[in-house]
Amino acid sequence: DGMNVLFIVVDDLRPVLGCYGDKLVKSPNIDQLASQSIVFSNAYAQQAVCAPSRVSFLTGRRPDTTRLYDFYSYWRVHAGNYSTMPQYFKENGYVTLSVGKVFHPGVSSNYTDDYPYSWSIPPFHPSTEKYENDKTCRGKDGKLYANLVCPVDVTEMPSGTLPDIQSTEEAIRLLNVMKTNKQKFFLAVGYHKPHIPLRYPQEFLKLYPLENITLAPDPWVPEKLPSVAYNPWTDIRQRDDVKALNVSFPYGPLPNDFQRQIRQSYYAAVSYLDVQVGLLLNALDDAGLSNSTIVVFTADHGWSLGEHGEWAKYSNFDVATRVPLMFYVPGMTASSLSQGERIFPYLDPFSHVSGLVPQGQSKKVVELVSLFSTLAELAGLQVPPACPETSFHVALCSEGPSIVRYFNASEEKAEEEKDGCDDTYRCFNEESVAFSQYPRPADTPQWNSDKPKLKDIRIMGYSMRTVDYRYTVWVQFYPNNFSANFEDVHAGELYMVETDPNQDYNIYNNISHG
Repeated sequence: DGMNVLFIVVDDLRPVLGCYGDKLVKSPNIDQLASQSIVFSNAYAQQAVCAPSRVSFLTGRRPDTTRLYDFYSYWRVHAGNYSTMPQYFKENGYVTLSVGKVFHPGVSSNYTDDYPYSWSIPPFHPSTEKYENDKTCRGKDGKLYANLVCPVDVTEMPSGTLPDIQSTEEAIRLLNVMKTNKQKFFLAVGYHKPHIPLRYPQEFLKLYPLENITLAPDPWVPEKLPSVAYNPWTDIRQRDDVKALNVSFPYGPLPNDFQRQIRQSYYAAVSYLDVQVGLLLNALDDAGLSNSTIVVFTADHGWSLGEHGEWAKYSNFDVATRVPLMFYVPGMTASSLSQGERIFPYLDPFSHVSGLVPQGQSKKVVELVSLFSTLAELAGLQVPPACPETSFHVALCSEGPSIVRYFNASEEKAEEEKDGCDDTYRCFNEESVAFSQYPRPADTPQWNSDKPKLKDIRIMGYSMRTVDYRYTVWVQFYPNNFSANFEDVHAGELYMVETDPNQDYNIYNNISHG
């Protein structure tokens, strides 16, 4: 009869969570989910920016196959008519529902979040989403600004609410409709925070006194960082509070006290998100669906918090590409419940001290492009076939193999059962490698370095992350025919995880590249 799926995707959330070992954050509800889940501590996005990452994991194809590196094309028209994960569930008898930011809105999902292909009913967007970038942040002078750091009094906000609160309410409503109608569902819930602006209910600041907030461990631009690799965080410079600081472009550091305020607000936004996730999972319990619903929790990419003198996403560093990823599978990652037993009681971050550890933790390096095949396998659907080398003409296939084989703790067994090497990605993947990439318009930081349009891309940074190292080459790229010339290397980076976990000491030039 098959399991339901609750797919939670968060915008710009790096793994600053208790269950990932962060000592400062208060995330009791996500930690509680982790305590019933298999948690991947080495999961990576395929490109550290919203639209390309989401289209990649929702189609199971890499950015070179979706041909989306910016925000301005719809893959079905521009690359190939690829089936999506929700579409596949819909075609297999599921009611598929989208709440909040799942696909990136706009042309990259055909202005409809890919409805009607992907979803059974038109996707829900919170009515207050349109105020996200308005002047709703009260400054010290009492005036309103469009700030980066934006704790608010929710009662003063338009409609007295915030987008993620509305999304939680709608998702809970839909869960109850599905329960009443006894319909098998795939419900995707996309939360906005901690995406900028860091706009969240002001009481969450109380959880993070400023004196407890440190700077990043490496708040400087590394001496051997190639200039092409640096992202100049243009988007945050456009916020009123950052603009007022008049920081020089591209490397001028933000003042230390402001860096700590950004970090404080990011953490506060994560705790606000944790409350939403807690309310949603509590409602899953209330509806009696926890025993029959797979829950996936992840993010589209990470976000730099001052590491390497960088902010925001737009790079190939771990802080931008690494994401939380966990799977709760009833009867598999957690034992079945007796009738009426609660598995996700709501935990208040203001009173609850989290000491929960993940049910199982895998250090295997995995990729978001594997989500499609993994969820198909967990739900008992036929796993989409591996894509051939060129797959523009293939409607249903995946470039990411299912990672269900990593779910049981005896990972050594999985190692021995190598599943043949007919497919390059699958082979690489047996050694456990994650590929990410990022485009640049030039060798030095420009105003459009973070988000170059396709026609302006001149260099592509292809990056691979294994358990031991991150290796990146920045090569010549031709946008007119989507080709990269690996003979023309503009710069390279190599970081060893064990001796340089923060990726500050590039040793690419210390090794021979014969």
